[in-house]
Amino acid sequence: MKPIILRLAMPFAASLALTAPAHAAKQAPAAPAAPLTESGEALLAQYTARMESLKADILKALPTLDAAKMDAYNKARAAETAAQAALAEVEKGQGEIKKGHGLVGHAKGKWIGGAQKAITAAQAELKAAKTDGQKAAARKKLTEAEEDLKAGQRALVERQAALDAALKKYAHIEADIAKARADLSKAKAGTVAAVDKMGVANVLQSDKLDAKLAAYVVMAHATPNGLATFSQQGSKQKGLIDSMLSDDPLLIEFALADGASGGNYGKAMEILDAILVASPEAGNDDTLGKLAVAVALEHATPIKQRNADSATDAPEFVDPVQRFLAYRKAFRNKELDPSFDDLTIFDLRFVVDGEEPDEIAAWGRQMLANYRPDQILTADERWRYVELVRSDIRYGSQDNRFDQPELHFFQNILKNGGVCGRRAFIGRFILRAFGVPTTARPQPGHAALVHRTSDGWVVCLGGGWGAGTTKLGYKKDLDFLATTQARSLGKDYLQVKRAHWIGTVMGEAMVYGFHSTRGDIPFWNTVALNTQRGLIDSNKIKTLAAVGEDIGEANVTKEKVGIIKVKLTEDDRKITRDTNGAITIPAAATTEPTKSNGKIIFMPSNRGGLQLHYERNATNPPFTYTINVPKGGKYELSAMVCTPSWQQSLLITVNGSGEPVKLPLPHTVGMWESTGSVILDLKPGGNTLRMTRHSDGQAKGFSIHRFTLKPAK
Repeated sequence: MKPIILRLAMPFAASLALTAPAHAAKQAPAAPAAPLTESGEALLAQYTARMESLKADILKALPTLDAAKMDAYNKARAAETAAQAALAEVEKGQGEIKKGHGLVGHAKGKWIGGAQKAITAAQAELKAAKTDGQKAAARKKLTEAEEDLKAGQRALVERQAALDAALKKYAHIEADIAKARADLSKAKAGTVAAVDKMGVANVLQSDKLDAKLAAYVVMAHATPNGLATFSQQGSKQKGLIDSMLSDDPLLIEFALADGASGGNYGKAMEILDAILVASPEAGNDDTLGKLAVAVALEHATPIKQRNADSATDAPEFVDPVQRFLAYRKAFRNKELDPSFDDLTIFDLRFVVDGEEPDEIAAWGRQMLANYRPDQILTADERWRYVELVRSDIRYGSQDNRFDQPELHFFQNILKNGGVCGRRAFIGRFILRAFGVPTTARPQPGHAALVHRTSDGWVVCLGGGWGAGTTKLGYKKDLDFLATTQARSLGKDYLQVKRAHWIGTVMGEAMVYGFHSTRGDIPFWNTVALNTQRGLIDSNKIKTLAAVGEDIGEANVTKEKVGIIKVKLTEDDRKITRDTNGAITIPAAATTEPTKSNGKIIFMPSNRGGLQLHYERNATNPPFTYTINVPKGGKYELSAMVCTPSWQQSLLITVNGSGEPVKLPLPHTVGMWESTGSVILDLKPGGNTLRMTRHSDGQAKGFSIHRFTLKPAK
């Protein structure tokens, strides 16, 4: 693809700058369409005529479809549909067996096993009972448990018999499924071959019709009435539409990226124009140009901003120009993921669509750089940034009642955790903050997310591809996956879009994937989807396995968690004393442990040197320092810490004796902050400080950069 160069007619941008701010503080929802004026009716006729002219030109250039080849194609499609139905029928048997195993397991475990535990507990209660009332209550529990055990045993017999019958009925289920899948694969290949023989390859591989197709698709999406309604507002608005319709490369980019949200192309052009006023260089910079178009398309329908509950005067909607400027600043400051420069406009739409205020996105980047820089530095793109969920967002909603109105929603999730919904929310948030495309991927009874990596999109915190949906036109997650896989091929993907665009010219409703509709798929949309499938298969594009499936609703994963490797040098561990007697103890200057162990992790710090991170799931392991002081007496100890939550303290024992001293850790919301100080009684020479975590509530993680020890006054 060529770099995108924005060619908006600058007089309109300049005029807008002179008569109104370059961007509004907050956008209102689109008002109901105004009735067309006399000039609007004339514009409607003009736009309608242009669409008709475009359609006539496109139809002339399309190949005539051979009747015999069309018949062969229809037969291939029918064979594929039949093969799909046959596979579904065979898989019903697999589902019956799976259900049978589940029922047997339930009878053995929760039913019989639960009854046996209840019997044991009731027997112990009866043995310990002292009064007649206690004995009667225990006997009642015992009788109920014994009856429950008998019922479970009866159910087990019935369920095992049903399972045995299903296993016998479907004795060859695995072989049958394998054959049905092979038959379906063969049928799909037959459809792709039939499409190849239709003689449409030449038109799909040529860019000669791109400008006309894109113009028609954009106008159809906007509707002539919608364009006229916008243009009749004044010369600036009409000029923006004229500028758009005369800019072939821009129209192609719009159509390729799935168009303006809500079909609001006039609003998209207003946003794009305002961005060029605020950042003229976006017109000639490829990355900023793509970012500008992505913001304009995605925010053409205003996005409601999620503000802190106490921020009653905050903007109601995300300001699109400020959204662009915020990402421009982060990009220039090299705060975003290295892949940001390579993202397409389509990709970027899944970055800039967040509900968070821009300052909260900036907080997210700073918080992770402070608290868990290892999650930024990791080479594993599947977990980069989003590893915050598995490391620090505790599963459970019991602490959600402690959310603070002055904190933002995402700051409260970091503080108090949550169940799958809140965890998926903050996972997508932190990915967007670093410029990584992501979207929701709900599945029955569970919230998860998907996000882009350089190897493809991956599911995180939920079942693998095929287990859920997306909140997009693609609907089924497998259809969204397919388009991302085909789009990764660059210009070859245009073959898919050209077929979709021709379908629009032919009056076909857009179908984004084979899984997203139960009805017949119109011809050109079928050509598009089979072309897409052929590209994916011929390029052998792999589908990434899901990560974090076992912690979608849990705290601890069985997946191997990588630990950043750092070498602790003498400089990292050097304890220093200034002229006033204050001693600085780097957090990495521990005598135990002397290297990362998964519970206590040493990592590079954005404050310089190394920092010590104490894992949330660590079971309070100790860490120690050996400190030399010139003379004995009382000393004040404080620390520079970064904490994501509250109710955490350090318990400090001096030289292995006496009551531990408690050093409270402030809730810094992921920023660096100094603790208060505590008094330690030290002896002259060497002293051992043993520290461990103390939690007044649920254990949380924290990071320490250094300790400061100075003589008490």
